Amino acid sequence: MSVASTKSIVDHALDARYGVPAINIVNDLTLEAVLAGAVSARSPLIVQTSVKTVRSIGAEVLVAMWRTMTAGIEVPVALHLDHCPDRSVISECLRLGWNSVLFDGSHLSVAENQRQTVEVVAEAHRHGAHVEGEIEAITGVEDDLGADEEGRRENLQTLIDFVRTTGVDVFAPAIGNAHGVYTTEPELDGQRVSDLVKACSVPIALHGGTGLSRDQFSDLIARGCAKVNISTALKVEFMKSSLTFLRDAEKNSTWDPPSLFANVREKVIGLTVDLAHTFGSAGKAW
Repeated sequence: MSVASTKSIVDHALDARYGVPAINIVNDLTLEAVLAGAVSARSPLIVQTSVKTVRSIGAEVLVAMWRTMTAGIEVPVALHLDHCPDRSVISECLRLGWNSVLFDGSHLSVAENQRQTVEVVAEAHRHGAHVEGEIEAITGVEDDLGADEEGRRENLQTLIDFVRTTGVDVFAPAIGNAHGVYTTEPELDGQRVSDLVKACSVPIALHGGTGLSRDQFSDLIARGCAKVNISTALKVEFMKSSLTFLRDAEKNSTWDPPSLFANVREKVIGLTVDLAHTFGSAGKAW
C-alpha cells in the first residue's frame, strides 16, 4: 500500500470501529517520524498540516517532502489540510495533491457555510480528493485559529441536513471536545456521534484528542469516531523532549544537532505507535 484516499482510510475504520490517528506535523522531522511510527505499528495514518504550517514551510515544499517520504510506504497514508477557512489555500493544496481538506466555515452562517462547502466538495472531488465538514467551532485556539469560548451548538437535524446536502466525506461535530490542553474533565456527548452515524453513515472526526482518556477514546471510536485528531500532544512531545535534551547538552557541553534530531524522532515515533494501539488501528494496515 502507499498513499490512499482519505475516504478509504476512514471508511475502513468506521466499518471495523477503530480510530485512525490524524496527527498534525510541524516540519520534515515530525513528518518522517509519524510515518515511521505508522509503519512500525502497521497502522493507517492521516498526516495533517495546519494552514500555519503550510504557509511557514510552503505548500510545494511540503508536498515534495510528502511524496519523497511516502514513496513505497507499506501502510495506507493520506495527507490532510486541517482547519482552513481560506478557500485559496484549499485550492492550492488540492491542486498540489493533498488527499483531503477541512473547510472550516464555522465562522459563517449555516446557510453560507453549506453553500461554500458544496463548492469545496465539488472542487475536491474533481481532484480525486475528499472533504471534512464542520458547522460548529470547536472550542480552543489551534495554530492561530479558533476561540477559547465555546460556540453555539446546532440541533441534530441541522447537522444531518448539512451532511446530506453537502456530501462531505467526514464530519466534525462539537461534542464538548476542545483543542489544546483540557483544564477540566470534558463532558462529552457521545450520543451525538451515534445519532449522526446512524442517520448519515458518515465517519466522524474527533477533534481535541490530546488529553482524553483511553475509556473516552474507546467509547467515541465505538460510536463512529473513525478519525482522531492529535496536534497538541505532538507539539508538547517535540518541545519537551528538545528542552530536556538541550539542558543535558548544556550541562555536558555536548552540542550535536543530529543527536537532538534523533532523540526527538524517537519520541515522536513512540507517540505515534502508542496512539495506534490506543485507537485500535495498530495492525489494521491493508
